Amino acid sequence: TKKKTDYWSVMKKMHGVTKANIFTPLLLLASTNALSMSTSPRRSLTASLNTGSNKSVMNRYKFLSSTTAAAFFGATTFVMATDPESCSAAENGAIVKRIGFPASFSVPAKERYFDYELEMKIGEGPDGNPRSRGVFVRRFTGDATPFSFPVSPVRLVKEWPSEPPFSKEDFFRADENDDQSFYTVPRFVYHIDEPAVASLTQYYRKNIPKKSDVLDICSSWVSHYPLEFTNTMGRISGTGMNALELIANDQLTDYKATDLNVEPKLPYDDASFDVVTCVVSIDYLIHPIEVLKEVHRVLRPGGKIIISQSNRCFPSKAISMWLQMNDRQHLELINAYLQYAGGFKPREAFDITAEVPGNSYNDPMFIVEAIKEA
Repeated sequence: TKKKTDYWSVMKKMHGVTKANIFTPLLLLASTNALSMSTSPRRSLTASLNTGSNKSVMNRYKFLSSTTAAAFFGATTFVMATDPESCSAAENGAIVKRIGFPASFSVPAKERYFDYELEMKIGEGPDGNPRSRGVFVRRFTGDATPFSFPVSPVRLVKEWPSEPPFSKEDFFRADENDDQSFYTVPRFVYHIDEPAVASLTQYYRKNIPKKSDVLDICSSWVSHYPLEFTNTMGRISGTGMNALELIANDQLTDYKATDLNVEPKLPYDDASFDVVTCVVSIDYLIHPIEVLKEVHRVLRPGGKIIISQSNRCFPSKAISMWLQMNDRQHLELINAYLQYAGGFKPREAFDITAEVPGNSYNDPMFIVEAIKEA
């Protein structure tokens, strides 16, 4: 039976607060309407937070219940948070109770997709006209697909000089406006196709050891991890530009909204993680070497970073030299970033592009992996 689910069930009474006022830009959410045309079983996503006296949980609730105003002008959507203080993420890396899938399921998953509704309350402010709206999203499990997942090593052959040869112009972008404006509106969509997502999910399953503490930088509403990671891993932290997307990411135990282009610092203690992942996002960083130095700092000795890359991007936000390179050159450039960050063993690169029946086109997927020296 298809059942309407309320993702924001956290709006139940907490510490005397009985309702949340979340004004969400519905025009943007409507852009995902194609995802709602699903015939697969819809799974229930509910929020179950232990209130207690956990300040970090309360902060996350305050974020959800903060008043946000949405103004629509033609096809353009503007979102303005009216309570910036309540938009703070979980403090001090405290772990927030996971939201999402049940504790038991088959591995690999028997279902190829999970379809569910993110439901939000709007119009409950002083102007009245309260109503509920929702958006249907489709989650790729990475399992139960007809794809196969070969892993082919790629030799990194370019010799880089001892000092970075890059100029400031190399990191220019067509859109130099504040990234916060570009990423203010949440995008509950995938930026790579299903075969690419599935290949990455399978790679993670085989290459991230159980009980690892994992950090996903430049994260969003999905991290592409296998479903069982919420039970088999330790802490799963995330940083990203949009806090609404991070809240919807059911695999994160904690998150911190962070703009690494403004402040290339990771808000975590030294040696906090065993694995750091970065999915199709390093091309947007204007301080990639500094960010990777931070990755090195938060990794434990012997820990590793897995950087994945395809050929898709927002060209207005990707750095100049990235747009002038092909897939092979991108891998060499990432290798250079890691070399100049320092403290990593020689890097390895892989082509993990999925094979699709009928040899139809699908997005390529590549990995550059580096291990922190002991």
